[in-house]
Amino acid sequence: MSSSSINHISQPCIYGDLISSTAERKSRFMKWLSKLFKGGGSGNRGMPGGHQPQFLGEENKVWRAPARSMDDNSRTSKEKEELDRAVALSLAEDLKRPKGYKWRTDQDEDLARSLQDNSNSSSYPPYLPPYAPSYAPWEYNPDSYRKCSGCYRDIVSGNYLGCMGTFFHPECFLCRACGVPITEYEFSLSGNNTYHKTCFKEMTHPKCEVCHQFIPTNGAGLIEYRCHPFWSQKYCPSHENDTTKRCCSCERLESRNARYMSLGDGRSLCLECMESAIMDTGDCQPLYHSIRDYYEGMNMKIDQQVPMLLVERQALNDAIEGEKHGIHHMPETRGLCLSEEQTVTSILRRPRMGGRGLVGIRTHPQKLIRRCEVTAILVIYGLPRLLTGAILAHELMHAWLRLKGYRGLSPEVEEGICQVLSHMWLESEVMPASRNMPSTSTSSSSSTWSSSKKGGKSQAENKLGEFFMHQIAHDASPAYGGGFRSAYASVNKYGLRSTLDHIRLTGSFPL
Repeated sequence: MSSSSINHISQPCIYGDLISSTAERKSRFMKWLSKLFKGGGSGNRGMPGGHQPQFLGEENKVWRAPARSMDDNSRTSKEKEELDRAVALSLAEDLKRPKGYKWRTDQDEDLARSLQDNSNSSSYPPYLPPYAPSYAPWEYNPDSYRKCSGCYRDIVSGNYLGCMGTFFHPECFLCRACGVPITEYEFSLSGNNTYHKTCFKEMTHPKCEVCHQFIPTNGAGLIEYRCHPFWSQKYCPSHENDTTKRCCSCERLESRNARYMSLGDGRSLCLECMESAIMDTGDCQPLYHSIRDYYEGMNMKIDQQVPMLLVERQALNDAIEGEKHGIHHMPETRGLCLSEEQTVTSILRRPRMGGRGLVGIRTHPQKLIRRCEVTAILVIYGLPRLLTGAILAHELMHAWLRLKGYRGLSPEVEEGICQVLSHMWLESEVMPASRNMPSTSTSSSSSTWSSSKKGGKSQAENKLGEFFMHQIAHDASPAYGGGFRSAYASVNKYGLRSTLDHIRLTGSFPL
């Protein structure tokens, strides 16, 4: 909805009253007319046959009375004072109306004004409407009635509302959003649709998905917010720097009505990611072997039995410090293909949930001996299955390159081709039937076999897999992001095997 079509109207409406519906008004006018007809005497002067004016129900239609004699005595000063007092009371009542509304009492006010004018300037009785033919009632004229733009019926009597160049019954001037009549001092207008200001704000003003409040305006009066590029989660800019938790897997911020689990090392995990999280080395072994089978299905068998360990964050960081080679993804490295001999503390038993965090984690120090070019593969614990698998696929490609004698590769080339294998494995898990793998003729059957071994994934897990693929494709770093895009273009054009042969010979991707 464009801002140019939205108006916020102040003092929008003029309320009126075609015929006063209260007994007090009727009584007051009856008293005025009664005093005027009596003219201070006891007889029915000016009314042949003693007839008095007749009022026809709620519409206060008046029969024409004969003109009074020119020799009637003028009204006494007392009668004039009473008339002035009645007019003043009527005007004072208008001032008591709520601020922003102007009430019109068409017949009451006009009648009072006509009465006063006639009392000062004419000896004729002040009757409304203007005199009709002798003793004939005032005829109803349908064209003179206002039509309600809400229900399209005539506004015959009672209050009415003038707004936007037309008229409404008060109960027909409705908010388009909630359907309740608008009675406030201001309302919002978008096109021809009217809204309560609160309803319009609720409908159009973005709310923060973290604190669930309306996102505030900045110093320039503009609504400024942050939006996650994949999840489209909108939130106030202040939540990026406050204590709001962010899931270490899917990157979504914790909502005020959600509950994130603390992994005890500064990381937090949302409940969707927690559902498939892998917590210890034993739980990760089936996934590790299935990915090795995936490589074998693409004629890229890894002959060596490379140990795989799930470790805590600090243990992974310590292992990175002891590693002499390799480039690591900052600010968070979540996997490592280890080449040096080290003693690494792995997670032996999965922690259990306690309160809002995990407790009871059991670790075990393990000395890793180098028997080939690769000592071990390390992966940080507590990540969902698909993300853990993507990390394993990446690190296994590092292992395959080293075991096959690929030496001296630049970070862009090595990390780029490893990211391609990670992306390919995710694609086979999330969309196994969407396309054939760009490697060999056996890759498709391997992917189908691997997928059939596992049960069906939930829609939430598939969405997570799509997010991890999105992360790889849109990584901004030169090695991981730029390298992946170059490698992916080469694999799509020449195939995986031809790309790997070209890398072995030249150390670069084929153009």
